[in-house]
Amino acid sequence: MPAAPSPRYVRGAAATRREAPMAESLDLSIVVPTFNESDNIPALLARLERALGAGGWEVVFVDDDSPDGTAARVRALAREDRRVRCVQRIGRRGLSSACIEGMLATAAPFIAVMDADLQHDESVLPAMLARLRAGEADLVVGSRYAAGGSTGDWDAGRARLSRLATRASRLVTRAELSDPMSGFFMLRREVLEASVRRLSAIGFKILLDLLASAPRGLRVVEVPYVFRTRSAG
Repeated sequence: MPAAPSPRYVRGAAATRREAPMAESLDLSIVVPTFNESDNIPALLARLERALGAGGWEVVFVDDDSPDGTAARVRALAREDRRVRCVQRIGRRGLSSACIEGMLATAAPFIAVMDADLQHDESVLPAMLARLRAGEADLVVGSRYAAGGSTGDWDAGRARLSRLATRASRLVTRAELSDPMSGFFMLRREVLEASVRRLSAIGFKILLDLLASAPRGLRVVEVPYVFRTRSAG
């Protein structure tokens, strides 16, 4: 029989294991629905890393079989970066249902939803996460209309239509929000799990669906941001 390793060797191996850097646990997943966003994917990933640091997060791109090769672009990046994941949907489309599938595909305790077109300001993600971690809210909404926020370079017609839609959407929500039509938000996993079987998954305003489907009133806070112009796609 081979000789047993010496106690000194065992102690040394244990010490080495303790001293080795531990992989950072998954805390946040950013779900990004995509359709023809291939040119924006590398830039968004770089911006997320600048905002969130190197670890503790992942980004799940949910692509509705884009003809511009968005899914292939995401997979190419995923082969080099374990934080990147791709969910490619064949034969079905829809922003709300894509967001739901992406949120269900992650194990993270906190989940954000944002667009791939670089219009949402990723630099406010840490502030949104901090509000949830502190127990201040169940849901944090990135708002264009809260104090300090802005719709950016929108023309008067688009701004007017957005305000009308915002007023109408308040009729179906149970929370006082300045921007209930926002597509940029972060929530606790428990909020999704409590609501997911009630969601309609229809349309393109998943936040409204979540607010209307929650079995109880949610604690909601808003974080202002400035809406940017589309980059590509």
